[in-house]
Amino acid sequence: MESAESGSRKGASGPEQVRLYISRQAASPGRYLLEELLYFTAGWVPTVVGIGLRAVLYRLILKMDGWAAIERGVRLRYASGIRLGHGAFIDEGVYIHAMPNGVEIGVGTIVMHGAVLHVYNFRDIPHSGIRIGRDSLVGEYSVIRGQGGVTIGDRVYTSPFSQLIAVDHNFGDPDRPFVEQGITARGIVVEDDVWIGSGAIVTDGVRIGKGSVIAAGAVVTTEVPPHTVVGGVPARVLREIDGTQRRPADSVVY
Repeated sequence: MESAESGSRKGASGPEQVRLYISRQAASPGRYLLEELLYFTAGWVPTVVGIGLRAVLYRLILKMDGWAAIERGVRLRYASGIRLGHGAFIDEGVYIHAMPNGVEIGVGTIVMHGAVLHVYNFRDIPHSGIRIGRDSLVGEYSVIRGQGGVTIGDRVYTSPFSQLIAVDHNFGDPDRPFVEQGITARGIVVEDDVWIGSGAIVTDGVRIGKGSVIAAGAVVTTEVPPHTVVGGVPARVLREIDGTQRRPADSVVY
């Protein structure tokens, strides 16, 4: 999505390019300087010493409801739009870009190493943003794109390398490049108690019902009913979760 706008800026002057860069990193030049200063001062400090330091200093640039743990090497952009619930944990190598409608991570939720939570909504889509409930987990190297808005409930686990992509390109006109045809961004909703398996992809416009399971490697393009197991490409319902199948052999590959 960024390429379409960046292409229109090729002729921008040096000062204009600097202004554009800063506008994509923080809410204002002053905020940019403050955030970068704190990252430089405390963002690299290891061990519990660094976690404690960031728990105090980062309150100057983001919102914490109680105490949250942020490991070293976490990259934050538009930190003023980030809210962390009490007991939230952000692991090393996580990238969060909250521009402009924010990223909220609920009480006790864990975001694992290398995950990307990316709003980056320069198109002013009003319902953009990422909201994650309490006691959830975002697995290693998972990607959540929130241009169209992503809402994730409580006790939702996304396994490593899963993707929730709430944006899509239009490409219906064969006479125009797809980057000039705009996007759709309807949003994604994941209800409570959902497990999304490794490598699964959830596309824009999908709602995943409460208590459902998405099998590893599935590509979900339509609504998932509550308490069902879906899998395949595109995903389809494999069975209902009704309490009658409890053997380990019935479980979904992680």
